[in-house]
Amino acid sequence: DFPAVPDVPEDCETFEGNARKKALGYAKAVGIWTLADDSGLVIDWLDGRPGVRSARYCGSKPPEAERTLIDHRNIEKVLEEMQGVPKKQRTARFVCCICLAKPSGVLLESKGTVEGVITEEKIGSGGFGYDPIFYVPELRKTMAQLDGEQKNKISHRGRAIKTLKPKLERLLAGL
Repeated sequence: DFPAVPDVPEDCETFEGNARKKALGYAKAVGIWTLADDSGLVIDWLDGRPGVRSARYCGSKPPEAERTLIDHRNIEKVLEEMQGVPKKQRTARFVCCICLAKPSGVLLESKGTVEGVITEEKIGSGGFGYDPIFYVPELRKTMAQLDGEQKNKISHRGRAIKTLKPKLERLLAGL
């Protein structure tokens, strides 16, 4: 809706920082409340990488037209770095941080996570990003094997929205 507004750079060291920076930056640029998020994959064995660099782990953030190719390269890089790591040490989580801001400041923030294990190879064809290598033990499937409804129920984004919803209801009730 605002094509003249330039992208806010995602250069913070945390998901929370990037979500906050984007929400505030866009809210100030357009003069209305703005919701922004930042999310990615955190792998314990890799000291939290790819983390806030998840979308651009193998290089710069891609244009949408090249997303599948970059996703493939990001996955390959993770699998290479995780080669030979025992299953019990392949723990990881998807993280999503959401921020709602008005031009003068932050209104609300929330966070959602989903725990999993990095597989040794791609499994499944659904989803995007790291979904084919992110195994959810309690479901015995990778995120790429889940249908949309299953994924939305357990995803980091879904959990962040569920956490945000009651906060937003309280905020709006107080207006």
